[in-house]
Amino acid sequence: MAKRDAGSRSPLKGKLAVLPAAPGCYLFRDRKGEVVYVGKAKSLRARVRSYFVARPADERYFVPLLHQAAADLETVVTASEKEAAILENELIKRHQPRFNVKLRDDKDFLCLRLDLRQRWPRLQAVRRPVADGARYFGPYPSATSARRTLRLVNKHFQLRTCGDAELASRRRPCLQYQIRRCPAPCVGEVDERRYAEQARAVELFLDGRHDELCAELEERMRRASAALDYELAARYRDGLRAVRAVREEQRVVAVSRRDQDVVGLHREGPLAQAAVMLVRQGRVTDCRSFCLVAGELPDEEILAGLLARQYGDEAALGPGGAGRPDEIVLPRRPDAVQGLADWLTERRGRKVKVLVPRAGGAKRLLDLATENARHGFEQRARAEDEIEARLAELGRKLRLPSAPRVVECCDISHLGGTDAVGAIACLRDGRPDKSRYRSFHVRTTTSGDDYAAMYEVLSRRFRRGRDETQAEGGWELPDLLLVDGGRGQLGTAMAAARDLGLHDLAVAALAKERESAAGETLVDRVYLPGQKNPVSLKPASGALQLLARVRDEAHRFANRGRRQAGKRRRLRSELDDIPGLGPATRGALLRELGSAQAVRAAADEQILAVAGVSARHLRALRRVIPAPQS
Repeated sequence: MAKRDAGSRSPLKGKLAVLPAAPGCYLFRDRKGEVVYVGKAKSLRARVRSYFVARPADERYFVPLLHQAAADLETVVTASEKEAAILENELIKRHQPRFNVKLRDDKDFLCLRLDLRQRWPRLQAVRRPVADGARYFGPYPSATSARRTLRLVNKHFQLRTCGDAELASRRRPCLQYQIRRCPAPCVGEVDERRYAEQARAVELFLDGRHDELCAELEERMRRASAALDYELAARYRDGLRAVRAVREEQRVVAVSRRDQDVVGLHREGPLAQAAVMLVRQGRVTDCRSFCLVAGELPDEEILAGLLARQYGDEAALGPGGAGRPDEIVLPRRPDAVQGLADWLTERRGRKVKVLVPRAGGAKRLLDLATENARHGFEQRARAEDEIEARLAELGRKLRLPSAPRVVECCDISHLGGTDAVGAIACLRDGRPDKSRYRSFHVRTTTSGDDYAAMYEVLSRRFRRGRDETQAEGGWELPDLLLVDGGRGQLGTAMAAARDLGLHDLAVAALAKERESAAGETLVDRVYLPGQKNPVSLKPASGALQLLARVRDEAHRFANRGRRQAGKRRRLRSELDDIPGLGPATRGALLRELGSAQAVRAAADEQILAVAGVSARHLRALRRVIPAPQS
């Protein structure tokens, strides 16, 4: 069947027959001309034809999908496998093909940034590495582990914690100086050489080079003791103890002194999980886990894509490729792997080997990484099963026809009746779906009437969901609508739905915890239409946790919208309401004259002297603000 599919497409049929036996890259395009898959090969003829030859027990899950989607083929011949690996990485970044491996974006994780080029370097947590020449360590598997490492460094290695602006403007030391965790380079005379030594120690610590760091700290401690500087020697001693404590917690897995990254892979059908275990100086220093957005690719393609993502980004690896190891251990050998190794070697400046071990210490490390990948896969599966159980419980407790996979919550926020904003937050399958978050500026009331504001917001939201032409843009009605409040808010939501003919929409209200007149604490309560007493949900139940989560998200989102509305109102100028004055012209007037009051007091000649302001703009201004009396 695969051969018949290939022959039925004339552009593909002709190109398959004349493919060169040379290294290069290939791009499959769909009928619209969009790139759906990019690959590299040491022999384009053998590699591309393999997609259209039926093989027994073919494990490449994406091949049938590729047969359906691919309508044309484009090839690029390169001089070597290394150039093919480089070109593949660039083409994937440019086209973002849907069949290529996609790992969860690193913005979900924290990295630690250290810029040794600064006069006074500092360690900080960031989410988006950039190519700025600094060293980036991570990404860490959780924000907790990243911040725990940051606290450990700040405790035992004296680097500043303040930002650059604060460093430049501070006139007296902060609390960190008082508790002897910072030498206060902002105000004091600090030995730059000693500070640079501390920054170097932090780099070694985060790189996992604990043996080298311990040797340096011991030598500095001896020199400080010999110079009778016992306070400095004590600080080196404390740092040495901290490093040794961390080292003892880590498992010795090899006697080799080489740095290795060991990649484990576990998959079940189209789902896959990868784990990258970092081994530095014979010790496991970190293990990063990646879940795959689309696991239809064969194992070899997944590994090749993972290597390109992990080691092709200079920002995350630091200058000179310092984050690239001596060896990369893989469970399978990707196509054109030698070219990939040559590319990594060139970017690192030192030899990088790509190994597929069959026995020995490297194989034991690979088995350990594979076990980590399997464990991560099972944890993710358990989390999904837990969410399914919570949704099913919620459906039963609220007597819904099925588990509510899409839950929305509405909340109103205002400040004494001003800057009133309504917000809609959404959980899809138990997780926040930011694409369905909506905010509304309340128009009909400014008196702080929460019921009127909620009626307006829900009416606008329901109207869009009822209109089929608008419901396609994320306005589809949810399986359950939750409002923040009690019976009054529930009645308002029901009225808004009933007035628009939405009689089958499931609605509930979640009242916050409060204290009764008798002094008893009433936990969160769920109210349903037509039922006087609230539904009893245990405080620790998964169903109540889901409702509380979407309620808290709506509350946070509404408060943020209200703060933004207040900021816009406070910063608004009377020039903003003048027809005929655009944002660029208003900005030019305010920059040149200094304020709205100065614009009001300026003569015609002064206004016309501002770059970009014409006689037409002056006439528009004078229709609202008359010229000052001379």
